[in-house]
Amino acid sequence: MADRVRTQRLEVAHQNAAGIDIGSASHFVAVRPDADDTPVREFQSFTEDLEALAQWLTQCGVDVVAMESTGVYWPLYELLESRGFTVHLVNARHVKNVSGRKSDVLDCQWLQQLMSYGLLSEAFRPQEEICVLRAMSRQRYMLVQYQSKHVQHMQKALTQMNVQLDNVISNIVGETGQKIVRAILAGERDALSLAKLRHGGIRASQEQIVKSLQGSWREEHLFSRKQAVNLYDSYQTSIAECDEQLARVLVRLACHDDPLEPPKSGRGRALKVEKFDLRKALYRACGVDLTCRPDAGNESSVCSHASV
Repeated sequence: MADRVRTQRLEVAHQNAAGIDIGSASHFVAVRPDADDTPVREFQSFTEDLEALAQWLTQCGVDVVAMESTGVYWPLYELLESRGFTVHLVNARHVKNVSGRKSDVLDCQWLQQLMSYGLLSEAFRPQEEICVLRAMSRQRYMLVQYQSKHVQHMQKALTQMNVQLDNVISNIVGETGQKIVRAILAGERDALSLAKLRHGGIRASQEQIVKSLQGSWREEHLFSRKQAVNLYDSYQTSIAECDEQLARVLVRLACHDDPLEPPKSGRGRALKVEKFDLRKALYRACGVDLTCRPDAGNESSVCSHASV
């Protein structure tokens, strides 16, 4: 006689779970049906309403919350976490293909049911200081991208005046390029005087730089380049402020003694953010050199100079 197939019932893992479907203007929240006369409610995304949402969950005895969001969820996440709730941010892909769900109300109810049976796994969220570090590094990256646009504007203004400086030096925002650009803004037009600002490490000869600096010096292009330089400097100031914040966060993350130094490498150069030694700070925080990775071909290390 064939073995009978046993039917197993799902066991409740989180008796007091809630489900929240995050929206841009409002959030739909569901608790277990017997927790409130209106187990599904809508709350707007204003701070006052988020406070009311958290208070209602407390009144309903909720201790675990499952949240689904494809947009910004941090304000509610951080609020609920500060109130003592165990908050799980779940992947929308895990619940999107359930048939019959056609509204936000049913979405939050489905989240509540799945969470109560322990069928949802939370997404990874780093510790608080890592979140701060990540936010600062992303802000710095964004500023660097914006700043690079104004470098292009500088180059365009020079090209329109037929000043071919970027064809003889590799970096217009390097030491030589900036000295020449700012001297032009100060009123210097003599190509030989400008070429004398050349750094000794520049491969191009003084004669080549002189030839590249013979242009039309049209007023409208000089004005455009002046504004590009001013905006470049403004972003440079903001980037320096981000560097200071990064330095403070990494100091707080340091869990090793100060004498701990990353191993010396014969390849590459030290990874620094302005005057702050980022490589050393990361090593003191993690105990490993995050700027190097094992080479796939051998056991040596190869420096990877990625930005923060």
